[in-house]
Amino acid sequence: MFFQALFDKPPVFAFSQGCMKHKLLILPALLAVVLTGCQTIAPRAVYDPVGYKPKNPSNVRVKVSLQNRMVYVMEGSKPLLVTATAIGLPNKPTPRGNFSVIEKIENKRSGSYGFWVNGSNIIAGTSGERPGAGYHYVGFPMQYWVGFSPGYGLHCGSVWPVPRTHGCLRIHENAARELYEIVRIGTPVNIAQTQPEDATLGKNPPRPQDYNDPDPPKALTISSAVFKKDPNDIPRDQP
Repeated sequence: MFFQALFDKPPVFAFSQGCMKHKLLILPALLAVVLTGCQTIAPRAVYDPVGYKPKNPSNVRVKVSLQNRMVYVMEGSKPLLVTATAIGLPNKPTPRGNFSVIEKIENKRSGSYGFWVNGSNIIAGTSGERPGAGYHYVGFPMQYWVGFSPGYGLHCGSVWPVPRTHGCLRIHENAARELYEIVRIGTPVNIAQTQPEDATLGKNPPRPQDYNDPDPPKALTISSAVFKKDPNDIPRDQP
């Protein structure tokens, strides 16, 4: 079935940091654990939903359920990508309503949250609060940015199971590029408390388990090397 194929990828286990990918492929029939020195670490299945190319891009719609924390990318009634999302904090909520994609930026950095850098000194902070002379600001990476309203967008990031963002919608690193490739400028985006798809496509779906993994080193995060493009994370042809 097409719906089942949305989640049918080969089993993969990973140790993931933000949008930096560190995958370890393991045949589950051969290995039940990953051994690191004397420490035994239980394997963890990678969150890796399947995305599909639209046949008619003008029929693509993005539907977001805040209650179910899910994004449904639909072409008519057919799902092209079903993926979990992290939503805004109660005091910085994700806006609701009807929007459309107004910009796509593959390697975007935040204009509000990031780091102040002075040589080897890297301090987390906001863009309007310089810690001292000699510091310059570098925004936090928000790869595969799909903006739908000024200051708000879908982008790559850790997908927590609780409200966590400043209003944006974070998409897992293994789904962000596919969403970015599927939509185009003008694609409608509907964000509501619930969506009809919650009862079908969004009923008990797999969800990311790597949201609390350590962030990459700050020195890497402020460099261009933080932006990685996995050639495997592209939409497939529809079956």
